Amino acid sequence: MLERLGRWVHRRRVAVLSVWAALVVAGAVLGGAVFDRAEDVGLRAGAESTTVDQRLEALDAEGPQVVVVLSGADPVDAVVSEATSQVVYAVRELPGVVDLRDPWTTSSYDLVAEDRSSAVVQVELDPALTDDRALDLADRITDALRTTPFPDVAAGGDLLAERTFTDQAVQDAARGEGVALVVLTLLLVLALGGVVAGILPVVAALAAVAVSLLALLGVADLWSVSDFAVNVVTVLALGLGVDYCLLVLARFREERAALGDRPDSAAVLGRTLATAGHTVLVSGATVGCSIAALLLLGDPLLSGMAVGGVVAVVVVTAIGLTLAPALLAVCSRWIPPAGRGALGRPARPPERSVLARLARVAQARPWPVLVVSAGLLLALSVPLLGLQVGASDARSLPPGSAAREVVEVVERDYPDVRTAPVEVLVDAPSGDERMTRLSEQVTALADVKDVVLRDGLPDGWSHLSLTPRGTTSGPAAQRVVEDVRALGDDVDLQVGGPAAELVDARSALADRLPWAIATVVLVAGLLLLRLTGSPVIALKTLLLNLLSLTATLGVVTLVFQHGWGGPLLGGTATGTLDLTSPLLLFMFAFGLSMDYHLFLVARIKEEWDARATRPGSRQDNDAAVLAGITASGPVVTLAALAISVVFIGFAAGQLVAVKEVGVGMTVAILLDVTIVRGLLLPAAMTLLGERNWWRPRLVLQRTETEPTR
Repeated sequence: MLERLGRWVHRRRVAVLSVWAALVVAGAVLGGAVFDRAEDVGLRAGAESTTVDQRLEALDAEGPQVVVVLSGADPVDAVVSEATSQVVYAVRELPGVVDLRDPWTTSSYDLVAEDRSSAVVQVELDPALTDDRALDLADRITDALRTTPFPDVAAGGDLLAERTFTDQAVQDAARGEGVALVVLTLLLVLALGGVVAGILPVVAALAAVAVSLLALLGVADLWSVSDFAVNVVTVLALGLGVDYCLLVLARFREERAALGDRPDSAAVLGRTLATAGHTVLVSGATVGCSIAALLLLGDPLLSGMAVGGVVAVVVVTAIGLTLAPALLAVCSRWIPPAGRGALGRPARPPERSVLARLARVAQARPWPVLVVSAGLLLALSVPLLGLQVGASDARSLPPGSAAREVVEVVERDYPDVRTAPVEVLVDAPSGDERMTRLSEQVTALADVKDVVLRDGLPDGWSHLSLTPRGTTSGPAAQRVVEDVRALGDDVDLQVGGPAAELVDARSALADRLPWAIATVVLVAGLLLLRLTGSPVIALKTLLLNLLSLTATLGVVTLVFQHGWGGPLLGGTATGTLDLTSPLLLFMFAFGLSMDYHLFLVARIKEEWDARATRPGSRQDNDAAVLAGITASGPVVTLAALAISVVFIGFAAGQLVAVKEVGVGMTVAILLDVTIVRGLLLPAAMTLLGERNWWRPRLVLQRTETEPTR
C-alpha cells in the first residue's frame, strides 16, 4: 500500500505540493490566532481551592493589582512625602482605579521598608476592565508615579508579569529559535552535502508547525485549547518533522543508489515509502495513540498536552508520507548521492558512525556495557526522588525585569505584605462553639502568623484569613494548608488561596501522573507488540524509554532545583521545578525517544527478516543488530544533533520554565542517542540473542497465515 502511495505522490506531486502550500499559507496567516484563543489550564472544577476561590469571587470580585516599588529616596522625608502624596491623590482619581494603599494618603506604614530605603504602592483595578484596558491603565499609573521624587520606580503584579512573560517569550523565540533554525539549516546543508537536501527537512518541519497550529485553531472551535497544547504542537511538530523528513530523505538516497544509473523516480519513491514510510507510519501511530491515551484520564493539564500532541503527530505523519516524498520527487536532481557528505566530499562510511562504533563496543562486551550504562542512568535518576515542583511566578522572569524586582524587594523588605493569605471557609456561624474551637486550633499552629475573622458568607459559612509565615506559596504556607485541612473533625471546612492551589495541583499531579504514565506505557506496549509481534522488543523498548526519561528528569532536577551549572545558565535555579516542566518533558522525551527507537528497531527487524533462517540463530541476531544500527545510525545521529540545536535555542532563552524544557530535551536526546540507543540497546539485544524475536504461539500462527503482500 505504501509503495503505491509513493508512486501516486510521484505522479501527483504538483497537486500534493499545491495542497500543502495552501495549508501552510493558511497556517502562517491564521494559525497565530490560536495563541490568542489559548487559555491557562487550572485544576479540575471540583478542586477545593478552586471552589473557595469561586465562592469568594462571587461575593466580592477583586480586580488585578498593580504593585509599584518606589526607591532611591527616603519615603518619610517631608519634601518627598508631600510631592508623592500629590501624585498618589491624582492616581487615585484615574478612571478604573478601585482601591489604593500607600504610606502617605492611607497611613499604611507597613508599606515602608524598615530601613526607609523604599516604599510600596498597591493599586487595585476595576475587575470589569478588559486585559488591554487594564494594561493601559497600569502603564498610566506607573508613568504617573515616575514623576515622584523617587528615582527608581518598578511596577509589578500578576497583570504586568504576564505581559512580561509574553513579551520575553516572543523575544526569545525571535532571537534564540531564529538563530537555531539558521544553525540547523547550515548543519544539515553541510552534513547532507547539498543546499537543497539541507533545506528540505527545515521546510518540512516549519510546514508541520504552521499546519499543526492551523489544525489546533480548528480544534479550538470544538473545545477550549490550553497553552500547553500550543507548546506541545510547536515542539513536537518541529522535532518529529525534522526526524521524519531526514528518515525519508536518507532512505530515498539509499534506494536511488541501489537501483543504479538513471533509476525510475517513481520506483525509487515507491520503495522509499515501502520502507521508511512504514517506519514513519508506525512511529506516528505509536506516539499518537500513546499521547491520546492521556485523554482518558480527564485531567485538564494532561488533556491540554494530549490534544496538542495528537494534532502535531497526525500532521507530521501526513507530511512524512506525502509532502516530504513530493518535495523529493520535484527536487531529486539536486539531492546529492548517498555517498556524498559535507562540502561534497565522500561521506564517512556508515561503519564509522558514532552509533555503529558504540554498537560494536556493546556487542563485544555486552554485560559490562549493560551494567555500567544502566548504572549511570539510574545514578542520574536518583535526584528525581527529591523533586519539588512549584508555581511559576515573576521569579521565573529574567534578572533585572521590573516584575521580578518587585517580587524580590517585597519578599525581602515587606514581611507584613509579602504573603497572600490562606482562605478558610467554615460551615458554622461566627458565634458557634465549633467555630470558636477551630479558631483557637488554627491560631495555635506554628506556621500561622495572624488570623483574621472576615464577614460571613450569605449561606451562614464563616470566613477566616490566615497569614502564614514565609512567602505566599512557600513550605510554611503549604504546611498551613495541610494542617488546617486536618482539623475540623466536627465541622466542614474548605481551604483556598495561592498556597492551597499549589498543594491541590501537586496532589493532582501525584495522583494522576502515575496513571498517565501507566496508560501511555500500556498503549505503547500493545501497539509495539502488534507492530513487531515481539513482546520482548516491546517490553525492552518501554524499559529503555522510561530509564532515559527518569535520567533526564534527574539531571533537570540537579540543574534547576539544586543549582548545578547555575552560572552557565545565568543563575536560574529557583529551588523548585515549574509544575508543568515534568509533564512537558515526559511528553516530548517520550515522543522523540520512541521515534529514534523505532527508526533503529525497524531497520534491525528488516535486516533480521532478510538474513535469518527459521529458526534464526544468535549469529543472525547479532549481525542484524549491527547491520541495522550501522545503516540507520547516521540518520538517527544527524536527526538527534539537528533537533538538539533547536532545543539549545530554547535553553538560551531568558524564561526559567523554557530553559527547563530546553535543557531537559537536549539532555534527553543526547542520553537517548548515545547511552540508550548506542550502548544499552545493542548490549541488551546481543545478550538476548534470538530470544529478541520470540513470539507467542498465537501471534506466530496468525502471522504465518497472513497472505504475502
